[in-house]
This record gives sequence, C-alpha cells and structure tokens, in this order.
Amino acid sequence: MELTLEVSDVSYCYSKSIVLDGISFTVGKGEILGILGPNGCGKTTLLKNLNKNLSPCGGCVLLDGDVLEDIKKKDVAKKIAVVPQTNEIHFSFTVRDVVSMGRMPFQGMMSGESEEDKRIVDDAIRQTGLERLADRHINTMSGGERQRVIIARAIAQTPQIILMDEPTLHLDISMQFDALNLVYRLAKENGLTVIIVSHDLPMVARYCDRILMIHDHKIHSLGTPEEVLTPDNMRIVFNVDAELRYDEKIGRNTVILHDSYGPR
Repeated sequence: MELTLEVSDVSYCYSKSIVLDGISFTVGKGEILGILGPNGCGKTTLLKNLNKNLSPCGGCVLLDGDVLEDIKKKDVAKKIAVVPQTNEIHFSFTVRDVVSMGRMPFQGMMSGESEEDKRIVDDAIRQTGLERLADRHINTMSGGERQRVIIARAIAQTPQIILMDEPTLHLDISMQFDALNLVYRLAKENGLTVIIVSHDLPMVARYCDRILMIHDHKIHSLGTPEEVLTPDNMRIVFNVDAELRYDEKIGRNTVILHDSYGPR
C-alpha cells in the first residue's frame, strides 16, 4: 500500500516570530525530496512538524489522509523514522543495542526481541557496514561512525518514510557518498520515501528527485533540480554565483560554485 505524506498550508511560530509560513507540498512513494535553504530559514522546524515533534500553528500534516496530530506517536514511529542532526548518545550502549531501538515501536511493554526483530536488526547492521563494530560501545566511536549507527537504527525501524536532518554533517567525504548511496538505493529499490534537510547544494542536486527551496520562511521554489537550482534562485536564496550542470561521469547533476572573491 502506498503511503502519502501531505503538508497542507503549515505555519509555525516561536513566540511571535514566524518560522514557517503557509508551506504546502506532497511527497510520493520512492521519492527523495530535498528541503533546501540557508541557516535559520525553518528547515529543521519543518522536519519536526512532519514527525509530530512539533505541532503546526496553522494548517496540518496528513499521513495517508489522516491528520498527523490525531495519530498515536507509536503508530507514527511505525511509518516514519528520523535521522537527527545531532547523534550524541551519552550512555554506554553497544551498536547492536542502539540499532535494536528501531524495533521498539513494534514491541509490547513486556515483550523482548522476536526472532524477526533480530533478523531485521542484523540486516540493518549489514546494510550500513557495521558488522565488525556491532559490539562496540557507541560512546567510544567517532562522529561519523555514530551517524552510521543512527542511520542503521532508522533502517531497522522498517519505515516507509525517513526524515534526515543534515545527514552528512559528521561524515567524512567517502562515508557521505556511502550513506547517501545506501539511502538512494533503498528509495529506488524498496519504494522508501526520503526527505533530506540540507544546505549542501551539490549533495541535494546529486541525490534528490525534487527540491523544496525555502526563503524567508516560505516556499521560494519547488520542483526538479533543473527547475529549482537556477542561477537566479541560488543567488537570491544563498547569495552565491552558481550553476547546475550534468556530470556525465556519474550520470547525475552537480552544482558548480563560482567564487568571485577567492584567490587567483
């Protein structure tokens, strides 16, 4: 069954400050949607409204036609997983312990891991290349290694939608490609819907089917990378001179930044 996520005229305020102003869009099965914009434009706030961590001041989020606010948090977690921007875990859990937390929405108060839970956790660990680290304590790991564990936990949740907030922030360059190639494959092979919040223009251009560009807390542009990442839009929203190009070597788009002030 295809799960739909619809955002209908969503607004959000902190105190009297408008952070989101009339945001509307729909995301489909197997689609990777990038939410793009400068710092402070409301990207992370929007993501929190999509998984019931915040409640809209106006409008609503619909999950399969039902208002998100009316759905129990545990039931939301069975369908939507989150990879947050920060990955600090201060307790001495092993990698396997943390990944197993992704199965909690499916377990009763008194029930432990089922054989199916263990199989799903093992598969998530394998897909993220963490087999050799499965018994390591997460508070002894680097930021990049911890981020892989958090992605594995989200995969173990067997969601239909994954929300990712700056997912490559703590990763080195090779691991950025590994993590996003994995997410891309899951979206295209398994019909997983992925929403990625970022301000990384080249990354969003490379991996996203559509882009939602936010400026001044409103939708500035919504469409394919070719439609959204125009020189004018990137100049207005990010104040950079840039252009979108197709890279024949990788078969995907990339963004070329032109620095008018750098060394010659």
